[in-house]
Amino acid sequence: KYLSLRSRKRVTMAGSGKATSVAKSLTKGISKKGTRIHTGVHFYRGKTVDLPRSNKASKSVPKKNTLDKYSVIKYPLTTESSMKLIEDSNTLVFIVDIKSNKRQIRSAVGDMYNIECDKVNTLITPKGLKKAYVKLSKDYDALDVANRVGVI
Repeated sequence: KYLSLRSRKRVTMAGSGKATSVAKSLTKGISKKGTRIHTGVHFYRGKTVDLPRSNKASKSVPKKNTLDKYSVIKYPLTTESSMKLIEDSNTLVFIVDIKSNKRQIRSAVGDMYNIECDKVNTLITPKGLKKAYVKLSKDYDALDVANRVGVI
């Protein structure tokens, strides 16, 4: 049928646009990006931008020591074996905080019960508790201290 001049121009423009785009792609070459066939069994993560970490929450206040003398010593142990140690070898037995060390245990016992220690031995029980054997100096009697503490 008969087309007007305007519609004829539109048809030829549309056709010539397609033809030029196809010709352009043929001269450039078709990109095969993403069509690689993976034959290996391992996956390697691609390298991405690794920006330095920003310190968003800077702590200006120093961290408070949570292990004070009241939290270091949990409770004195009152088993038969600990009573025998009190009587025979002048030694008190305490269950202490798992994170506390011997210096902290020694100072906590000294501050709380006003005594001096010769030696502190520690062990971690199979239940996951830390047990401290505090050997008192010759000036102090473990029986008197145990009575004061309320062990006996």
